[in-house]
Amino acid sequence: MRVISASRRTDIAAFYTPWFVNRVRAGWCEWRNPFGGRVQRVSLRPEDVLAIVFWTRHAAPLLPHLEWLSGEGYRFYFLVTINGYPRPIETHAPPLERAVDVFRRLSDAISPRLTHWRYDPIVLSDLTPVEYHLRRFEELSARLEGFTRRCYFSFVDYYGKTRRNLARLQPVQFRDPEPEVKTGLTSQLADIAQARNITLYSCCEPGLAGGRIEPAHCVDAGLIGAALKPAPTRPGCGCAASTDIGAYDTCAFGCRYCYATSSRETALGRMRAHDSSSPLLHEPRQNR
Repeated sequence: MRVISASRRTDIAAFYTPWFVNRVRAGWCEWRNPFGGRVQRVSLRPEDVLAIVFWTRHAAPLLPHLEWLSGEGYRFYFLVTINGYPRPIETHAPPLERAVDVFRRLSDAISPRLTHWRYDPIVLSDLTPVEYHLRRFEELSARLEGFTRRCYFSFVDYYGKTRRNLARLQPVQFRDPEPEVKTGLTSQLADIAQARNITLYSCCEPGLAGGRIEPAHCVDAGLIGAALKPAPTRPGCGCAASTDIGAYDTCAFGCRYCYATSSRETALGRMRAHDSSSPLLHEPRQNR
């Protein structure tokens, strides 16, 4: 039995729900290892799946299928990103009102215990200074109070593709904050979260965990209720082992800081080539 991650690499719930439902009905899917290209088959039968972890910005397309999934014996929880950044940074993310509404509907359907908020990543820039984050986090935590018990955060990692995408926003300046800035900001965020009965979890930022801030395990063995070996995806990651069935460069939200998408244009092209009946979420055109 294994945990299925759906998915760190793309937003399956938002863009590929028909494919996901088809694969669950089939009882299996395939995923292509991004490092080498090997294709592997994964069982999606209920008896082979410990839990499904959904990562999404927009769970609405999947909502009608959750009762069926539960009835088939699947266990799952959601990690839902809501940052509410300005459009130059999050070019096609769901409008804030819509994102909050869907989050609340999801929480009502499956419980606040299984609906986790990601205020992630934290991006400091001319458009989003410390004061911006304090105001936005205050607003969002007030609107999500009672609908979640956890909020995960991290600071943006400046991978090569991230730097290239953010550079397109010149003259806006982005910065990797000093440790004391991170500590000061997250301490204030913890104050806000605590007042809303939300616990803050530090994702891949072990130096910021402690006191009111818990170390994050986004794929959480404790929440799943199983003994799972740790399988960090990057330094500081506390996740348990899982199998990710997504594909890079297939999410069309166009967030400039995203580590999984080199460009929205590439993602749109791959979406057009997507076949919801294929075992693979994305199959390179030359192999079709």
